[in-house]
Amino acid sequence: MVEVLSAFVDKISIPQGGDKIYKDECTYSFENPESENGLYVCMKTFLGFGKAHVLRHYNQTGNPVYLHLKTIKKKVNKAPETEEEKAKPTRLAIGVEGGFTGDDSNQYEYEENNSIVLLPDFLTFSLPDASLPEKVQLAVAGILSAESASRMEQVAAWDGEKRFISKHAENFKQLDNGVKIPPTGWKCAKCDLTQNLWVNLTDGTILCGRRYFDGSGGNNHAVEYFKEKGYPLAVKLGTITPNGADVFSYDEDDMVEDPKLAEHLSHFGINMMSMEKTDKTMTELEIDANMKISEWDVIQEAGKKLTPMFGSGYTGMRNLGNSCYMNSVMQVIFMIPDFIDRYPKNMETIFSECSNDPASDFTVQMAKLGHGLLSGDYSKETLPEEGEDETKEKSQVGIAPRMFKSLIGRGHPEFSTNRQQDAQEFLLHFMNIVERNTRGSSNPCDCFKVQLEDRIECLQSQQVRYTTRSDYMLSVPIPIEAATNIDEFAAYEKKKKELEANKESIDPKEVVRLQIPFTACLEKLTQPEIIDDFYSSALKARSTAKKITKLATFPDYLMLHLRKFTLGDDWVPKKLDVSVDMPDDLDLTSIRGKGLQPGEVELPEGDAPAEPEVVIDEAMVMQLVSMGFDYEGCKKAVYHTKNQGTEAAMNWVLEHMAEPDFTTPLELAKKKDESGANPSDENIVMIQSMGFTQQQAVKALKATSNNVERAADWIFSHLDELNSEPMETSEAGASSSGDPQVRDGSAKYKLVAFISHMGTSTSCGHYVCHIKKDGRWVLYNDNKVALSENLPRDLGYLYMYQRL
Repeated sequence: MVEVLSAFVDKISIPQGGDKIYKDECTYSFENPESENGLYVCMKTFLGFGKAHVLRHYNQTGNPVYLHLKTIKKKVNKAPETEEEKAKPTRLAIGVEGGFTGDDSNQYEYEENNSIVLLPDFLTFSLPDASLPEKVQLAVAGILSAESASRMEQVAAWDGEKRFISKHAENFKQLDNGVKIPPTGWKCAKCDLTQNLWVNLTDGTILCGRRYFDGSGGNNHAVEYFKEKGYPLAVKLGTITPNGADVFSYDEDDMVEDPKLAEHLSHFGINMMSMEKTDKTMTELEIDANMKISEWDVIQEAGKKLTPMFGSGYTGMRNLGNSCYMNSVMQVIFMIPDFIDRYPKNMETIFSECSNDPASDFTVQMAKLGHGLLSGDYSKETLPEEGEDETKEKSQVGIAPRMFKSLIGRGHPEFSTNRQQDAQEFLLHFMNIVERNTRGSSNPCDCFKVQLEDRIECLQSQQVRYTTRSDYMLSVPIPIEAATNIDEFAAYEKKKKELEANKESIDPKEVVRLQIPFTACLEKLTQPEIIDDFYSSALKARSTAKKITKLATFPDYLMLHLRKFTLGDDWVPKKLDVSVDMPDDLDLTSIRGKGLQPGEVELPEGDAPAEPEVVIDEAMVMQLVSMGFDYEGCKKAVYHTKNQGTEAAMNWVLEHMAEPDFTTPLELAKKKDESGANPSDENIVMIQSMGFTQQQAVKALKATSNNVERAADWIFSHLDELNSEPMETSEAGASSSGDPQVRDGSAKYKLVAFISHMGTSTSCGHYVCHIKKDGRWVLYNDNKVALSENLPRDLGYLYMYQRL
């Protein structure tokens, strides 16, 4: 037996530092070591496969030796938790169900049964076996001891509570003022608060913390003291333990690490090693604050005993650490026929034609994810374990899309991390990746593509110009002034402030939100916009123009994005907690663009005279960067607003930050006489074969000196510019996009899905989605899938309508 294996030693590699070992899940499915048939890890490529796919890899590569990993999970009897322990989350949106997780590591024990398997006959060699060749034993030891590829990605991405060492810590100066702080009995030096207290590490003064958005917390005395004295570091009393404490740097405006914390505390008589935790950390407070938000229970339909769903199309997705935004988007994506036909239905062909690295093949991972969600293989009811309460809520295993999350976020400054993200920004990023991976073939995102018609009228000459631009979603403003319950809301706000003044909170059941009719949102979207500095080619001078935006085409699926996240007067991003009356049936006929109309006179062709080159104000750029925005995006903002000031640049950032090329370097347009020579017909045809129009191909090749590869990339980073070309018009005057990728039809739609966000900003909180299937609304809350009973249609963030 051993001699048989010895003949294939050259087909085995010993893992080296940096090698990725895929031992957590199958490359083509969601089988893992705990699955019925375990996982087979190729001992040459270190890719993992379920039993249904391991022969495929053997036939493609000829690699016959695999390490078979089989883990048996067993329940361990432990003392029952109290109700409070069961209900209390330990992390925000980092876990499996509902965005929260606790520690279940002491609930199970794991029995590992590993072996070597030789294909194609599945000849098995039990482990451990000292008689196996040394190279085999070293390879097995290396695979078993190595961090898995998904674990390596997770560690690289995670920054949930990662804190940086304060710049003040090393040479921090403390005053010798004789202050000694007792172990208990603390009170704010400027008010009577005894909770949420911070001791300033410079002089030992104890002051209360910031006031929270709901009126709770402190009276801002600690931060006011910093503004007065400039003493930067403070420690939250009640969080001090032998393991550390919450340290905040007002100068750096962030939670930080202080390596000399024990020394700095002892200066005021505090023995860190003897302290016990008596107050909530900032992470716990963030969780509590988000759970207090009244929309949280409404959107998750808490308090209802929802009927769990199982089977094809009802598969949940585990939360991998703030991945609820991705889970919600992908559940919606894989209810659309274009994506189903392109990926899971074409799975066998995709798998058979894949590269040598299927874990990094986007098309493979999309097919895998789609099949995982739609097959029903991972949506089977989990039976109660021995000794478990049979009345316990039914659940399913679901899928953990680790490879997909790693791949879709690779190289992106935000989506490669484990921070919470904006679902709308992720959806646009996802569409950009799909577009890049479907060059020269059908792009399923075409089902979303909508052409917007901009009608610009020079008010002095009354001549007009029509242009179109493509987008994948319609971003809709929310006009607060159009609320129908302003008086009721004002009364509620008054009552809320009175309760906050008494340190009380309002009953979530009494919450009143501004109610906005969706018709008002549409009116705001299409209302005329005045352009003050418009160059009129009719006048050959600057004048005032009026712009009206309508829809030139109506896609199969219309994605609506409600602009709920805005910037407050204090420049801090905030979320509008409003109720928008979203209809089930939507008729947008009234906002269809019709192109040039009889009697209208077109503005003649002609560009504005060349303007002096803008010299970017680097100080203004860095001011925007300090607010947390990307450097390249801030540079573009300052350039395009011509150094008009931080406010103008900030508005540009907020308007364009969701665009896929926001973080790409600024490329200044060349002057006409610097353009490349006329591109060859051969190069034009090559670009057109990738799915682009002739006009796009010519412009891109000219801008990139006739370089075909660079031209294709150039098109993707200049789509808005390319799509804002004068419209062709038919004899009847109706708009004609001339773009075969844009679909058009009836302007009547029905609501089929929406994604909701709970929390005060995109950087925290939780996402869920509701999808209409077989005439019933279904709630997808990470790993939980259940029938919806009280649909929170008015509290969504992204809405998807299907054309009738």
